[in-house]
Amino acid sequence: MTQPLIYIVEDEPAQVEVLSYNLEKAGFRIVAADNGERALLLVAEVEPDLIILDWMLPKVSGIEVCRRLRARPETKRLPIIMLTARGEEGDRVRGLETGADDYVVKPYSPAEMVARVWALLRRSRPALAGETLEHAGIIMDLAQHKVTRKGRPIHLGPTEYRLLQSLMERPGRVLSRAQLLDLAWGRDVHIEDRSVDVHIRRLRQALYLADGVDPIRTVRGAGYALDVEG
Repeated sequence: MTQPLIYIVEDEPAQVEVLSYNLEKAGFRIVAADNGERALLLVAEVEPDLIILDWMLPKVSGIEVCRRLRARPETKRLPIIMLTARGEEGDRVRGLETGADDYVVKPYSPAEMVARVWALLRRSRPALAGETLEHAGIIMDLAQHKVTRKGRPIHLGPTEYRLLQSLMERPGRVLSRAQLLDLAWGRDVHIEDRSVDVHIRRLRQALYLADGVDPIRTVRGAGYALDVEG
């Protein structure tokens, strides 16, 4: 399974260092940004699996970053943990109402943060909580590396398998070609975006033969998603 990608958006270097060390030790990939504007650019380029977002940031505040991400269809379900020195109940409510999934007040325990990250990721990525993914009649047995749809076996190549797993871990979320390249091939492999289209077409054919229904939705100019409705 690909290591989950976490963005740390924090302008205090000491906080970034502590968070990065503990999260990398726990098995996450980390990218850091020291202001809200940079964070939005990073998300537009490659969407992470989760963001740890400081409330007080230069250029664009954490609250505004959260608001903008929630306003975009492709990032409205992106897991966000708000990190702040503000501990008053009103501030917590405001942060959660803006769309944050969780709220951590400084100072905090690094172990607690790692636990909160895992908990939130397990809710958004079911594969982290078990060995089976199920959606739209499709069942992926990650332990045995088998795929069925409504009881019928589906035979997939390694790339199609990784693409399907990436989509099933994030049902309904639109993944761009760049994101799918990163998830299915890895960041260090240089492959053209159109290769994604070729493998998505093969994946569609395999799924369609098993059911007669295409569960993969194409979003023009954005990418692909596993249909929420199935």
